[in-house]
Amino acid sequence: MFSNILSICLAGGVGLLASVMLGPVLIPFLTRLKVGQTIREDGPARHLAKAGTPTMGGIIIIAAVTLASLLGAGTSREVWAALLVMLAFAGIGFWDDYIKVVLRRSLGLRAREKLVLQLVFGLIFGLSLVYYLGRGTEVSVPYSTIVIDCGYLYVPFVVVVLMSSANGANLTDGLDGLAAGVTFFISLACGLAAAIMSHPDISVFSAALCGACLGFLVFNHYPAQVFMGDTGSMALGAAVAAMACICQAEIALVLIAGVYVIETLSVIIQVVSFQTCRRRVFLMAPLHHHFELKGWTEARVVRGFWLASLGFGVLGLLGLITYG
Repeated sequence: MFSNILSICLAGGVGLLASVMLGPVLIPFLTRLKVGQTIREDGPARHLAKAGTPTMGGIIIIAAVTLASLLGAGTSREVWAALLVMLAFAGIGFWDDYIKVVLRRSLGLRAREKLVLQLVFGLIFGLSLVYYLGRGTEVSVPYSTIVIDCGYLYVPFVVVVLMSSANGANLTDGLDGLAAGVTFFISLACGLAAAIMSHPDISVFSAALCGACLGFLVFNHYPAQVFMGDTGSMALGAAVAAMACICQAEIALVLIAGVYVIETLSVIIQVVSFQTCRRRVFLMAPLHHHFELKGWTEARVVRGFWLASLGFGVLGLLGLITYG
């Protein structure tokens, strides 16, 4: 127990320090490469001032998490599984960012190309859980002692969880410090969930991710010096989904990552409403832009969503404590 606490503290500290130390090195490098963010013309007008801010800064988080995880629990198969999933989705995001900001093709990867790559990596991860980690195919239901054996449907279920989380994080990444702060609380809850479900090595991975997100916020809080881009947001979403799947907390993740969920639902509702009724439910989607257009400052929106993420994390953990 004591050694695991030391590993968690080590991973969190290294993740934080590595992220803080990498920022001053990578941000000027990205600036010289002129990999500046392109701002949506249909978005809030005040965002236009952010045009040209370096993006692809998610590399900072990924490098910090990788180093911290390997130092804290480098021999753990569970940590390697979560780490490789994070790196795989970071690769998808990096490719998308590279096409958009380096090759200057505004659309980046086509939607179907992203989905196919996510599907392939999701299948590999799902099969690895069952046949390499011996995870089994059971899923626990929060706020109950019910356990559902998904059988052959478990791997497709993992794919859905992984893709939903990665794309939910991607949609959340729209304001300075929003995705990194929200993911800090989600990762913290996942780490506590790992402890509840007896997966101490995943608590180490969670600590590494928490530390890296906090370090990244030094440069990403308003006004941001760097954006994480799809490189970072997809990696973050995949990382928290991987932790939840390993710890048998997939359904609880719907609560723990509640901000990802409501951001995604706001987009779905907006699209369906406009396509069917030619009416918009929100002033703009994802939801954080709706509050901006209602007159909230960017900092107020971000703080509100951070607080919501903390609340959702508590709700998810309470459900798992009931199970435990």
